[in-house]
Amino acid sequence: MPADEADQPHGGDLSRAARRLYAYAVERHSFAAAEATEALGARAAAAITELAAAHLLQRASDDGPERWSAVAPRAAAARALAPLALLVRETHDEMDRLRGRLEALVPAYEAGAAHLERNGSGRAKLELVTDLGAVRGLIAELAAGCERELLASQPGGGRPVETLEEAIGRDESLLARGVRMRTIYQHTARYSRPTAAYVERVTALGAQVRTLGDALMRMLVFDGHTGLMAVPDRSGAALVVREPAVVHFMTSAFERCWVEAEPFPTTVSPDAARSLSDELRQTIVRLLSEGLEDKVIARRLGMSERTCQRHIAETMRAVGAKSRFQAGYLLSSVAAPAASGEEAGS
Repeated sequence: MPADEADQPHGGDLSRAARRLYAYAVERHSFAAAEATEALGARAAAAITELAAAHLLQRASDDGPERWSAVAPRAAAARALAPLALLVRETHDEMDRLRGRLEALVPAYEAGAAHLERNGSGRAKLELVTDLGAVRGLIAELAAGCERELLASQPGGGRPVETLEEAIGRDESLLARGVRMRTIYQHTARYSRPTAAYVERVTALGAQVRTLGDALMRMLVFDGHTGLMAVPDRSGAALVVREPAVVHFMTSAFERCWVEAEPFPTTVSPDAARSLSDELRQTIVRLLSEGLEDKVIARRLGMSERTCQRHIAETMRAVGAKSRFQAGYLLSSVAAPAASGEEAGS
């Protein structure tokens, strides 16, 4: 790196020349620019400008207009941060005013909700919410009001770290209130360390978590009377369900999956991992025999398309198939006699 480039400030840091000049300045009551140039070289003038902009140098008025003196770093920080501190205070004041204006409408909102309830109408039975922020706010509101049980079905393998970080505080508060919480993931979530760590924390507080290979729909059900369902091909959107019959259907679907699901282990032994891989591969075989595309199979199993393609290639090699069509035919031919044998033995 050239010497002049090394002397430039990086990422908001002072340049080497400025640091040298500051060390020079703190050893003196005051100094003139010419004295600094004589002691430190040609970069002294630029360093004076840099330090003055950072409030680390000030004019030494008692010794003449051309002289400079050092400013303590904490005093310089106070000067530099004063405008930001003022902006923060003004922002907080504006937030408080806005919150006050909105909270002033709470009585009117609650009175209207009570009126609708008395007249047997209430909120819409089905409501589409397309804004992700609004969906998150709604989940937080429903979780805060949940009193008995939260059911959660979360397909798609391991959950993103930021989603888990957002959920853990809310879920721990829920469990601390004595609310029952049951969650179903897909088997592939077991291989996600952040998801396993989250499961370990919530199960220690009483939550129950299981996994299933396929046939999950993304949904939440609060106290058996309000449900949220994912909207196909609308990322971040949710359908809010308050119709009792539909919520009952969602709860029943969850219970059927719950019976078939297996407990989520926070540690997976090599034998369990092999067994789980075999189960996933069998599910892939079934979906492949149905003629589904790789991306559809991957999405249904909560794994990447590349991982899914690797499993499919291994399966095709195992049955000696040279094409997906041939693999589907061979697999369906194998599956049919097996099913007939099960029926005969039953």
